[in-house]
This record gives sequence, C-alpha cells and structure tokens, in this order.
Amino acid sequence: MDDIVTITGAVQQEQETDHESPSPIPCRILGVYSLAKAAATGHGATARTYEQKTYWFVRRTEDDEYLVQALNGNAIPSGPLTTVSKGEFIRTYHPEAGYYEKRCLPFIDSLKKKLAQADKHLAEEDLDGAEKEFCKALLLDEKHPKANIELGKIHMQKGDGKKLASAMRRILSNDALFQEQERHLFNDFGITLRKEKHFAEAISFYAKALEHNSCDENLHFNIARALAESGNHDAARTHLDTALALRPDFEPARRYRDYLDKVGTPMAGDAQSDGAAP
Repeated sequence: MDDIVTITGAVQQEQETDHESPSPIPCRILGVYSLAKAAATGHGATARTYEQKTYWFVRRTEDDEYLVQALNGNAIPSGPLTTVSKGEFIRTYHPEAGYYEKRCLPFIDSLKKKLAQADKHLAEEDLDGAEKEFCKALLLDEKHPKANIELGKIHMQKGDGKKLASAMRRILSNDALFQEQERHLFNDFGITLRKEKHFAEAISFYAKALEHNSCDENLHFNIARALAESGNHDAARTHLDTALALRPDFEPARRYRDYLDKVGTPMAGDAQSDGAAP
C-alpha cells in the first residue's frame, strides 16, 4: 500500500481574517500491523501467560518516523497517534497482509458515507438530520474528532445545554482530538464556544488543549480571550504574558493586553474583530 496522506499541524490564531496554515506533513500509508505482547492471567497455581495481539494502522513520515494508531472494535483507526522509531517499529510490529482491505475498508467506507451525509444536511441547514448522521458515525468511531466537534456545534445552535454538556464530556476525554493534526477543529470549536458566551466550556476546552501543548502561544491567547470576556482579567493577563514570552512579536496578544490594561474591561467579541486592536 503506497497511498500518500497528509497530516495538518496548524493552530490558527483566533482571527476572522485569513491566516496561512503551515505546510501539511506528508505521510505514507503502510497498512495494518499487529503488535504481540505477553500478558498474564490468574494467580498462584492457575497463573498462566498468553500472547495478546493488537492491531494498528501505520503511517510513515518523511523523517522515517512511524505513526501508529489503534484499530477500534469496528476495525477503524481511532484514538491518539503514537510516534515510534524505525528500530522499534521493525522489531515489534508485524504486517497483516490483506487485513486493511478485508476488515477495515468496509467500516471506513460506511463511516465516510455517514459523515458525508451529515455534511449535506449541514449545508441544507437541517440540524436534526446532521445530528442523526453524526450520532451514527460515533457508533462506528466514538472518538472521531469531526463527529464529536460538529455535534457540539449543533447542540449549541439548537440551544440544548444538556446535550452540549454531554458532548463536552466526550470531547474533553478524547485525547486524539487535541493532537496536532486535529487542532484546526478544536480551535474553531473553542472560538465558537466563546462567541456563544459558553465561557466556562471554552476555558475548560482550552485548558485541556494546554495540557497537551503548554508552549503554544495561540492557545494562551485564545484562553485569555475567554477568561477576559468572562470577567477574569487577572488570569487573562497571565496567559497573555505567557503568549508574549513564548512569542514576543505576537501583536494580537500585545494589543489585547494593552487594551485590558487601559480600560480594565474585556473587548466585546461581537464588536471587535478577533485578534484586532480595539
């Protein structure tokens, strides 16, 4: 299998104007490999060991690193990507010829169709239809980043606080969503949460993202916006200071901090362009 895919590693600044994304990371799909490990069961006289085999979808980067992702119960690559070295990969992973085509593709194709149908409903502003299809997609892959994020947006649009809270719990427990290649999704969702005045949810969301990458100045800027608009100016300034320490030429963060220092009140999200000077 020699298909080429790309993984985008872009965290957009919270701005409504166009912002050029970094070049995507090219990857070569290698297919499905198995990983066998010894496992133990029982105690004392009943103790025994056995071989436990798991299946992984594998991509290789141009830097000769291997990105492995576990297959879920439906044989769909799901959850976080893990990077392993070439040496470790060769020693411990074994190819499973034909597994991807026979076991994975039928479920992957079904998932793609459900997501495409959901997108069609969204384009037609049919939120109920889109919600139904995204829920079907989650039955195949409960950790699918786009399905989880889009459901969260739908619940916001429909004003369903109970379902939004449930979606937030799923999202915050989904480490795969907060990885580099999905940050364009979670950053957009965080911005939407803030603009819809779900400040607590936006703050929790960006705090979770910072657990995965505390050195991202854009995340510090975005959480500062949510904190400031919720009235917590001191915490907002702390994150703005951190953003500027990480990137001294980060002008949107500098302008926003200067604005808070000058007037002592948050900028209204509806009245100002995100990231722009007041």
